Amino acid sequence: MRQLVGWTRYAVIVPAIAAMLGALVLMGQGSFAIVMVIVDAVTNQLSLKESIVDTLTAVDAILLGTVLLVIGYGLYELFIDTGIDVPSWLEIRDLDDLKSKLIGVVVAIIGVVFVGDLVDAQAGDGILGLGIGAGAVIIGLAVFAWATKKPGPTAPRATKKSS
Repeated sequence: MRQLVGWTRYAVIVPAIAAMLGALVLMGQGSFAIVMVIVDAVTNQLSLKESIVDTLTAVDAILLGTVLLVIGYGLYELFIDTGIDVPSWLEIRDLDDLKSKLIGVVVAIIGVVFVGDLVDAQAGDGILGLGIGAGAVIIGLAVFAWATKKPGPTAPRATKKSS
């Protein structure tokens, strides 16, 4: 029975691979959209405002792809293979590591979406409310990350040498 329960961790392979594939799709679509913005800006003389909004929308897709990639890598690394070759900043040792990386990317996405809305807003569109809402979510995520953070290892104290 114990071995059977141990094997269930491999069920995470499906969502991990699905998240990675979704990430590749979003990153590909975002990259293609940026290329199309460049082509449109050159051939159709897009306004600066349209170029900024379209570029930020594409960057948003790329950032969302990054979230999915981090989730996919994190799930795979936590449940299947801790020895996969990822950069040190992407190493995930526990769910707190995954949580903090996801919070960082979500904050970046919120910022990009807000800036896109700010650039695209007309006077009186309620952008202040959007900004306050985005700020509240970011503050909430920061408080959550702080409140649930595990204390790290403490550095050994330096002892004074007597002269």
